[in-house]
Amino acid sequence: MKKASIWVLASIMVTAFLGLLILQANYVHIIMNNQNEQFKDAVKRSLQQASRDVEDEEASKLVGKILFSRKTRKRSNIPSTIPSRTVESIDPVDTGSEWLSTSPSRFPGSDITSTSRSLLETLLNQYLYHENLAYDVLIAQEKAVDSPIDERIDFRKLGRYIQSALQSNDLALSFYYAITNGSGTIIYKSPGYDENTKKEIFSRVIFPKDPPDKLYQMKVYFPDKEQFVLGNIKYIVPSFIFTGILLIVFITTLYIILKQKRISEMKRDFISNMTHELKTPVASISIAGQMLNDDSMIKMLEQADSLRSSPSFNRITKTITDESKRLTFLIDKVLQMSLMDDSKMALKIRELDANDLLMKVAQIFDIQIEKCKGKLELELDATDAGIYVDEMHFTNVLFNLMENAVKYRRPDVPLILTARTENVGDNILISIGDNGSGIKKENLKQIFDRFYRVHTGNVHNVKGFGLGLAYVKRIIDELNGTIRAESEPGKGTKFTISLPYAR
Repeated sequence: MKKASIWVLASIMVTAFLGLLILQANYVHIIMNNQNEQFKDAVKRSLQQASRDVEDEEASKLVGKILFSRKTRKRSNIPSTIPSRTVESIDPVDTGSEWLSTSPSRFPGSDITSTSRSLLETLLNQYLYHENLAYDVLIAQEKAVDSPIDERIDFRKLGRYIQSALQSNDLALSFYYAITNGSGTIIYKSPGYDENTKKEIFSRVIFPKDPPDKLYQMKVYFPDKEQFVLGNIKYIVPSFIFTGILLIVFITTLYIILKQKRISEMKRDFISNMTHELKTPVASISIAGQMLNDDSMIKMLEQADSLRSSPSFNRITKTITDESKRLTFLIDKVLQMSLMDDSKMALKIRELDANDLLMKVAQIFDIQIEKCKGKLELELDATDAGIYVDEMHFTNVLFNLMENAVKYRRPDVPLILTARTENVGDNILISIGDNGSGIKKENLKQIFDRFYRVHTGNVHNVKGFGLGLAYVKRIIDELNGTIRAESEPGKGTKFTISLPYAR
């Protein structure tokens, strides 16, 4: 798949995810508004119910007082100060007694008429009793308006009324309340009530039938309102979680696809370069072989006093030797790549001396460093140098690091290659540093990736396939060690390997 196609699909998926998130956010916003409105309506109903309960309680108290005073007057024969109505004072037209008295013929017996009149009088007396009682209550309420509010309301009982009303409306959450007069002064507040709270305060008039200058309000706010409202829509949370998981999976998948595409392109370039590189030594060795088989070359060699004295023979043998080494190097690179593709490498681990291994590899590069007028500094400071490694692979690791130091040296500055061992805690550190061209900070994190090579612009003076450091990292990981790189452009690079002691 082309890279452009991948980005088009990625753009479509990102747009779809963003659209889904926007729709979900809008849906949650609508639900939150609905929940807030439902909460407000339920609170208003609850406070209205609590206000009615307070009014009913006051009415019950007044009725009780009136009944008690009537019983007291009846026992003491004290006349009532409130005028009462009797059956005789009732207009017959209003009561229907006229219909009873003027229509005795409607009933065959006088007993039925007298019984009906008796029942009607009884009902009228009950009606008058309750009417007088209601009248007494109204007068008592008019007098109660002038009483202090704390005499009319039991503030603690008001809290229970509010709580009961809230529970009946499915609002089981904590609250604080206060009673204020018409000017907003707090008459009473429950423990914990904060008049400076930033929470939404709900208000309700107590005794709404009182005169305007005698009105009191109860104010209520809920410290856990937001959590309560959010708790009612917690079923939406899993949808956001699943959407987030899908988004993470999509981003991870896209990253893997792009990374695999990049690796695939690098492999393709590697195979192309490797094919080209393999052709050169094979062609050179083939030409040298043909020259040795040529009749003129055979006659020339026969006439020579010795093979060593023949310049043509020396040139041919040198070509074969050099190209064979080059071919071996290329084959080793292919083998390194195949080894890194394996899930687990088969290493022949045994105890070796780190000082000896580093010295052997350093001696190989000593001649090359002298040719480029450089200097090799070998510091074997580790007193306990035993490590468990695979000799062949670990030697290749040290060889690769020193080879990079030689390849990436600055041509105008004499190379200084430093190789050192030292003991730090339970580990032995092996460091190889140089004063070469160095690596930029943004490239330093990728130097251990397969097929990665630091960009050098149009300069192609160093050949390679980006496998050496990836191979080094893989071997060190297999040996349960660590490797880190420190570098600064124009000042050089230092690689430090940390391995545990052989114990």
